[in-house]
Amino acid sequence: MDNVKNFTSKALDKTNGLLHLLPAWVPRVFCIPGRRLKLHVDDLYALGAKRGGIDERWFASTCPADNGPGTPPDEGMSYAYCDGQKMLLKDIIAELGTDMLGDKVMNKWGGLKVFSKFFDNMDALPHHIHLGKSHAKNVGMEGKPEAYYFPPQVNYAENNFPYTFFGLEPGTTKEEVINCLIDFEKGDNKITNLSKAYRLEVETGWLLPPGILHAPGSFCSYEPQWASDVYGMYQSLTANKVIDRSLLVKDVPDKYKNDIDYIMDIIDWDLNVTPHFKEKFFLKPVPIGDTKEKGYVERWVVYGKVNGEEVFSAKELNVFSGKKVTIKDTGAYGFITMQGHGKINDINFESPNMIRFGDITKDEFFVPYMSAAKGVTIENTGQENLVLLKHFGPDCNPDMPDKG
Repeated sequence: MDNVKNFTSKALDKTNGLLHLLPAWVPRVFCIPGRRLKLHVDDLYALGAKRGGIDERWFASTCPADNGPGTPPDEGMSYAYCDGQKMLLKDIIAELGTDMLGDKVMNKWGGLKVFSKFFDNMDALPHHIHLGKSHAKNVGMEGKPEAYYFPPQVNYAENNFPYTFFGLEPGTTKEEVINCLIDFEKGDNKITNLSKAYRLEVETGWLLPPGILHAPGSFCSYEPQWASDVYGMYQSLTANKVIDRSLLVKDVPDKYKNDIDYIMDIIDWDLNVTPHFKEKFFLKPVPIGDTKEKGYVERWVVYGKVNGEEVFSAKELNVFSGKKVTIKDTGAYGFITMQGHGKINDINFESPNMIRFGDITKDEFFVPYMSAAKGVTIENTGQENLVLLKHFGPDCNPDMPDKG
């Protein structure tokens, strides 16, 4: 207990009310790295070929990656760093949650319930699903809504398939999907024949409740999401790679792993076949006030309730060259620096051009509730815009736009 308090006090003092976070890299065996995370090409398989290529970086995460055999217990989890020492953000939140998140969030949620990440793949992912609350509970997990934003700074290349399949075409029958599941081990089960692909656009995004099938395309995405690495792969072949059936039933109780009805029930049918899917779930940035004369522009890039709840949100902050601004927020947040360099609360920070695995970068921080409410002061000392992406957990931004 004292160790956590002493480290955190020292870390907050060192960075003037912020926690400096180390990069949290995550590999995936079913992916090919898209090479847009600024990670050196020689380090894409730094965790070993058997673990897969690194195509994810997680931000302000207290959630471990569920990555199968050989996964270390802290994979995907963020460490705070100070003077050569590090400590899990999860341990800091567990001990000092009220100081980090505020009374309201801690009393209701008991901890940091979301994280964000970059997902960077060369090809499309299989058509897959994240479980809702009831099915996730059956395997001791929590349901997982998520969202996407496509920052221009990490999408200078579209890679192999810049389209994402979402849901199922209206008129699709359950029998058609059942046949795809029955054919899972016969090669291509052709489930995306029942879906619709949307061309991806930089500086836009999508809001995705749990229970919706989706096959993310090859853009590099910034993804605020609930802290639960729970999913099922419903497509058996993608980018000429076979998907093992174990990934279809990864989060299905043993007694239901061959129960097609149970696997089908994970699908939120009404949301998948909803007409006007894009109108319901597509996100365009929404400006926050008229602040250009003050030297910055801030926009909502992820917003809207999921099943009636405010689960997460995200803002993009642009500070103009030579400007110094103070920004206040109503909740704790994690942020990643996308572009430029400058000072935050008089601490130097920057967006690096290249990262070696194990490097201590100065592009990622966690802003506790009190520091966010007081306001952080950001000075752009460079010639280009200084750009940050900030993600928030539940009940932090009641003023965000509604996506209804």
